[in-house]
Amino acid sequence: MAKGLNKVMLIGHLGNDPELRTTASGQSVANFTVATSENFKDATGNWQERTEWHRIVSWGKLAEICNQYLKKGRQVYIEGRLQTRSWDDSKSGEKKYTTEIVCTDMQMLGSPKDQGSGYGDSGNSFERPQYNQAQRETRQNTSDFSAQPPSAPAMENDKDDLPF
Repeated sequence: MAKGLNKVMLIGHLGNDPELRTTASGQSVANFTVATSENFKDATGNWQERTEWHRIVSWGKLAEICNQYLKKGRQVYIEGRLQTRSWDDSKSGEKKYTTEIVCTDMQMLGSPKDQGSGYGDSGNSFERPQYNQAQRETRQNTSDFSAQPPSAPAMENDKDDLPF
């Protein structure tokens, strides 16, 4: 029998600036929201727009990058998995649930000049920061880098150990 698949891919706009926190163990975590919209015709033939809000959580170096580069209104590609967590509300005593997207890959889209961004208003051309946590972890867990076949220009960027 085949394994299950839990994968989310979104292209949307940030609803707020990322909020960066650090756990007791020193791990960075960033939370933010992304809005996606769809257009459709209703029963009367009029165009309607529906917006869906998604809670995003990123961890580690990716959280720090999101906090540094993402700003409210910025268009972004997010890839990750759905995760539901629960906690006991201390005020009401009820068990609360939330479903979030745990981000494993992020890429900024659009022009920094056109949208709210961390680049400033210089209007210069910038390469879009992108980060794939799975690739970074795979690279860190591999002891012999020379055994890996050379690949596209992405390997060139990895030499500096920079996220972009």
